[in-house]
Formats: sequence, structure tokens, C-alpha cells
Amino acid sequence: MNRRNLLMTTLFGAGYVGLRALATGLPLGVLLKGTRAFADGTCDATAKAKAQYFILSTSGLGDPINANVPGSYDIAAITHSADPTMAPTKMTVGGQQTTAALPWAQLAPDILARTSFWHIMTNTPVHPREGDVLSLLNTTAQNEMLPSLLSKQLAPCLGTIQSQPITVGATTPSEGLKFGGQALPIIPPLALKATLTNPSGPLAGLTNLQSIRDQTLAQIDDLYRSTATRAQKSYLDSLVTSQQQVRGINQALLDSLSSITDNSVASQITAAIALIQMNVTPAIAIHIPFGGDNHNDTALATEAAQTVSGVASIQALIQALQAAGLQDQVTFLSLNVFGRTLGPSNTDGRQHNPNHQVSIAIGKPFKSMIVGGIGPVEGDYGCLSISSASGAGGSGGDVAPTDTLSSFGKTVMAAVGIDDTTIESSIAGGKVVSGALA
Repeated sequence: MNRRNLLMTTLFGAGYVGLRALATGLPLGVLLKGTRAFADGTCDATAKAKAQYFILSTSGLGDPINANVPGSYDIAAITHSADPTMAPTKMTVGGQQTTAALPWAQLAPDILARTSFWHIMTNTPVHPREGDVLSLLNTTAQNEMLPSLLSKQLAPCLGTIQSQPITVGATTPSEGLKFGGQALPIIPPLALKATLTNPSGPLAGLTNLQSIRDQTLAQIDDLYRSTATRAQKSYLDSLVTSQQQVRGINQALLDSLSSITDNSVASQITAAIALIQMNVTPAIAIHIPFGGDNHNDTALATEAAQTVSGVASIQALIQALQAAGLQDQVTFLSLNVFGRTLGPSNTDGRQHNPNHQVSIAIGKPFKSMIVGGIGPVEGDYGCLSISSASGAGGSGGDVAPTDTLSSFGKTVMAAVGIDDTTIESSIAGGKVVSGALA
């Protein structure tokens, strides 16, 4: 019970104010501050219009996702799996003809239309430096991790219960997130289910959330009716969730969380979407395997199998967002500690590659395109410079390979309406790659 109460407080704040916001539709500020909330500044209109939730897949294992995506087939000497499920396949990304492993070519066209593949480098071959990579190799202010930077900036615009991101999937300690230098708890899907759907949980009965709604509205009604202006009353009335609506929210969340039976990728996706629907946090971390630490991977069999399953998981995630009506409000990102070596000797496994890692961005703010490219580096292959204006890779780019990681972070921040001054003070080095923005 104590663990459950701690988790409830972590998710929904003291007094479970987040549940009250979910049940009533009223902003947290209104519930916490009363009429004083109306004196608070509002989120910038541009930022509010562009604000997104993020689901981030991250791996401290250094998966070989970089070996099989669009842009990785332009050099004949690069090794790919010979498995038929990974057959080199012609496809179009943002109007550009390219080649990739078959699973990427099978992504639904509407998903590809919002997908960018980023050929960047993390400049480290060390597994435990995953946290440093999430801090863009310590180029962020106070070494804040990218998901925490995003959460901190987006929480006011999205009105989330908390500013801290949440991890629902982590396979190594290095994948745990930090916020303001403090380690954050990992909340596996089964723990989330057990907390919210147990017999005494807030979602266990069809009337529980509705009861929270009615109780909360009754508690604040006299305050607002006596002190709020007519305009403020109209504003509040427009936000209040009806009993019928909250019953629908309750049932939808209960159904989705009750379907969780393990901590698999599918369950992480279900948990992440439920947390977004409850408006708990702007950013959630999951782990989608794409081959893992495959030093000894005979015939690249694990790489092939997990590329097939990994792409399928990404497609399932986007389709689940579409089913929930969230496809324009949520962006998927990936960022791993490093990529894998690519040369001709890598037929039965790959080594750590500090010079090449591929991140994926899928969402409304991004163009469909290949950002950057690959060239010979240190006896293997690494990323090229990037043109910030076009996103193309090549020797004439104004973003040096060592700045591509910070440029990725800056571009993600720009994509969701964060102003230039905040971006520059948050991340040192690199440039916004404006050519990648929709």
C-alpha cells in the first residue's frame, strides 16, 4: 500500500491533484491556486500551438539501427544482414529515392510522410555514457537530459501534472532519466497497471473518476461563483468535463491498462499513451530493441529479427496514437548511446561506433527526409557534416559531425516552438537544422 501511495503521489502530485484535473478538465493552476491562477502568465501562443508530447526510445546497448535505415545503403562496402526479411528495398523518403532494409520500406505511407532519419554521431563508444548522450554529450545547461529539457519547457504549454519525464522501459541503469540532476524512478507498465486498476485504485470502478469529478467541483464551486468574473466563469464552464465524458475517459483508460500483462514493448507503448491521455508528463521514455549489443551476432540474425520487430513496434505505436486521436500531438524520437560499425568485416556482429548513430523523428513538426549522410571515418564509416538550411549531408555542411548531436537536440526544441533564446541558452554548439522542420 505504501508503494502504491508513493507511486500515486509521483504520478499525480500531493492530494492526487492530477487526478482531479483529469476528472474535471480544469487546469492544475486553477485547482492549486484558486482565482489567483488567473493572474499567472499564459503560454506563448506560438509555443502552445506547436507544443508536443514526446515518446522517446533510448538504448544504452548501442543497437545497430544505423546499419539498415535509409541513407545507409549508398556505399557498397557497408555490411547489411543477408536475411530475406532484411532485403535491400527501394523506397521514397520525402520525394527522394533511396534504399533501406525491407522493414523500413513497409512503414505505412502516412507514417513515412512524417519520418526523418538523422545520421549523427554521439562521439562515445562507452555504454555507461548513455546519460551523457541524453545530455547531448554534456552540451546542455546543467547537463540536463534532452527529455528533461523538453519536459521543463513544454509542461506549462501542455498543462501537464508534472514537469519531470517518466521512464516506463529501461534495460540498463544508464537508461534511467534524470531531472535537475536527480535520478527519476522507473515505472514499469505492470506497476502502473497495479496502481491504477487495483480494486481500491482510481480507475477500478466506473464511478471512481466520476466521484472525484463531482467532489472536486463541489469543493471549488462556491469559491469561483463568489469571486470569479463573468468571463472567468465562462472560461471555467467551457473546460469542465461532463459526467458522461469522464465516464468515457475512465473506461478507456481502464480498458487500456487492464490489457497490460507484462513489461514488453507493446505494454510500454500502452502505458506511455495512457500517461499522455492522463496528461501526466510531456515526455516518456521506452526501450524498443533493435539488435542490442551485438558483438557476436552470427549472420546478424538478432539484428535482423529485432529490426523487423522494432519497426513493427514503431508502426504499432503510431497507429495506437492515431486510434487515440493523438497523432498530431505526439512525436516519437529515438536516441541511443552509439551506433555500430558498418564495414565489410561486420558479418557476424558489430563493434561500437562513436562516429555514427541514427536517430529517428516521427511527428507533425518534421519533414520526411534523410538528414545528413555517411562517409569513411577512422577505418570504418561515420556521419558527414550537415547543411543546416537543407538537412543534406556532405563536406560543405555548416554543422560539423561533432556538432550533429547538439544540433539534433536544438532542432527538436525548435520543432515544438521553443524560442531561439531559450534554445541557445539550453544547448551549446550546433545549429537548428531548419531544413528538417515541416
